[in-house]
Amino acid sequence: MHELGIVYEVIKIVDAFAVENKLTKVDKIILEIGELSQAIPRFIESCYPAAVSETAYEDTKLEIITVPANGKCRSCQEIFNVIEHRKICPVCQAEDFSLISGQEFNIKEVVAY
Repeated sequence: MHELGIVYEVIKIVDAFAVENKLTKVDKIILEIGELSQAIPRFIESCYPAAVSETAYEDTKLEIITVPANGKCRSCQEIFNVIEHRKICPVCQAEDFSLISGQEFNIKEVVAY
């Protein structure tokens, strides 16, 4: 499960951010994870407690925002979820689209004081 390694890397980045900005406590970490990213949100959530156990982040909450896998049809310009519609435009039935979201993995926000 590479999600544990991902969580360790997120904590490392957040920790560097907290030190650089002289934050005393991080209350919440908000991640954006695309439906087509290599990270699976439920696995990130399940391994998060183990990754932060006995660290300064043990009481820090984790919030995950799922970014939909949206594509834009090259034929009719319709924007649609490529997973829900199995890569087929629901308007014109074309199978030619450009992916506009869904592969992201971002630390969207660090809530601290």
